Amino acid sequence: MSDGSAPGGIYGRGLRYLRARWRVLVRLGGWSVLETGQTFLTGYAPARALDDGFLAGRPGIGLGWLGVAGIGVLVGAFGTVRVYAAVAALVEPLRDVLVGRVVERGVREADAGALSGLTQQVEIARDTFAGLVMVSRSFVFTAVGAVVGLASLDPLLLLVVMPPLAAGLGLFAATLRPLARRQEDFLVADEALADGLGRVCPGLRDITAAGAEDRVAADTGRRVDTEQRAAYALARWSVLRVASLALGGQLPIVLLLACAPWLLARGVTTGALVGALAYVTQSLLPALHNLVHGLGTSGSRLVVVLRRLVREPAPSPTPAPHGRTDRPGPEDDPTDAKPADRHGLGSAPHPADGAPALSLTAVSFAYGPAATPVVDRLDLCLPAGAHLAVVGPSGIGKSTLTALIAGLLQPTGGSIRLCGHPVPSPDAAALRVLTPQEAYVHTGTLAENLGHLRTDPVPEAELLAAAEAVGLAPLLDALGGPRASVDPAALSAGERQLVALTRAYLSHAPLVLLDEATCHLDPGAEERAERAFANRPGTTLVVVAHRISSARRAGRVLLMDGSRTAYGTHDQLVRDSPAYRELVGGWTAVPPKRSEPALPLGDADRVDAVARPGLAGDRGHVVAHGPVRQAQVPRDLRDGGPLGREG
Repeated sequence: MSDGSAPGGIYGRGLRYLRARWRVLVRLGGWSVLETGQTFLTGYAPARALDDGFLAGRPGIGLGWLGVAGIGVLVGAFGTVRVYAAVAALVEPLRDVLVGRVVERGVREADAGALSGLTQQVEIARDTFAGLVMVSRSFVFTAVGAVVGLASLDPLLLLVVMPPLAAGLGLFAATLRPLARRQEDFLVADEALADGLGRVCPGLRDITAAGAEDRVAADTGRRVDTEQRAAYALARWSVLRVASLALGGQLPIVLLLACAPWLLARGVTTGALVGALAYVTQSLLPALHNLVHGLGTSGSRLVVVLRRLVREPAPSPTPAPHGRTDRPGPEDDPTDAKPADRHGLGSAPHPADGAPALSLTAVSFAYGPAATPVVDRLDLCLPAGAHLAVVGPSGIGKSTLTALIAGLLQPTGGSIRLCGHPVPSPDAAALRVLTPQEAYVHTGTLAENLGHLRTDPVPEAELLAAAEAVGLAPLLDALGGPRASVDPAALSAGERQLVALTRAYLSHAPLVLLDEATCHLDPGAEERAERAFANRPGTTLVVVAHRISSARRAGRVLLMDGSRTAYGTHDQLVRDSPAYRELVGGWTAVPPKRSEPALPLGDADRVDAVARPGLAGDRGHVVAHGPVRQAQVPRDLRDGGPLGREG
């Protein structure tokens, strides 16, 4: 038995395990004999009570036989208690063996699934094995007691009961192996779907921003279809399991009733017929029901779990270049496609002639049918090359607006067009790049991170020029150049934002959406990055601003404030919009000693921002949004909006 994962390997190991504990099996069988006696009396005692007692006019004898049946129940209960102790002696060593196997693989082979094996799979195996021992033992000894009882009452009863019982058992036995395979296929498909969704769901925003919706949707759809096919196949075989139960446990009842005149005519007594019905309904049918459902479902699960727990260690992977062996391949990460497939930027459609870079017509959006609209009949038109700052109270819908423009959300009313193409659409997705607050950096080289949105390798000169323009050059030099490996957890939040900003700068997308993408940079670094995008040829820039300086730099400002929404230049809004003047006052009433992130959000990589040149630290700060750890000032902006969502 060289392959512990093969069925023969599992069964062979199981037989060796049981042979090594033959004394426990003998003790288990000995105590189970008491249950055989109880089952025998279940039908025999009522039959004698009727034939020799009540029907013969001797109620004392009838009551005596019923008393014997009661004593049999008590004796059987005592045997059942002792059976549990024997089962524990058989099951607990299995748990110890499996724990040792898991620990060996986890510690010596650095198996990442060892914790799951210890906390879940070993317990599943132990509990399932104990259940299988109980139901299998119960059926065997119950069937023996019932068969002996039927033969004692009248052998003719065996002719009626045994054929359908044997047929039902045969049908069930024939389905065991196919059912186990279908059960394993379903579990594997379910785990694959759960694993895929576990990696996709946290990155939905990045997937949409990268234009990988079709690829990820197709990949997830294939996993769903695979699990659906496995579930249908499992259900079809489960129907046969139910059929075997009906054939072996319920058909004998029908046959006994239908054949009652024939049996009585051939000397079978009334008591014997009642006893036979008691054997089938009170003993055989419940035992068969437990066997079918226990062995059919739990048995398949036990085989699957044991295959995983005792599998042989996988061969070590071939080391990747530079000693890296942990980089997932395309089949592991649904977003790790070729750039052309992932973003569509390699074959990006051209903006329609004369079309504005961005146009919103009566756009509305609410987070539910009865919810107040976050965006309500908004009209907006930006020409190519425009620079727009979006400002407003926290929770008013600024991030919602960028999500609508990017195609992450669909408006509940109105329409959005990007360079003449409707949003959402693959063409529109290829013409925009979205950089959110929580910047995404993956393991790999710095050049791989920066060229993530390009179909072809980025020339080093272009990459260095982009890094210099955005302000990444000092970090690039500190890390050792474009070919240096990047550990996302070792970067501060501001450094990750610089990487994401440079990546967006290197993309070919003409519309750039920065959703507070510079909140962890100091004012100087933020200004440098924004000016780099504003000066990039053919670029339309939309910035969700969190500092007054961002609004002043923009050519146009959109103030989102419910019914007080306004649009114009900074000077126009200061003059004409009380809400904007209130916002500006909240931003500038107390000049901070240093600028900090507008929203102290949790760090996705669980790494606190580290104060470095050009990057913000993480101490108390003055913000306009009014969340935690801020210094409130007179006329500070209230935290309002239709919904209490982050802006």
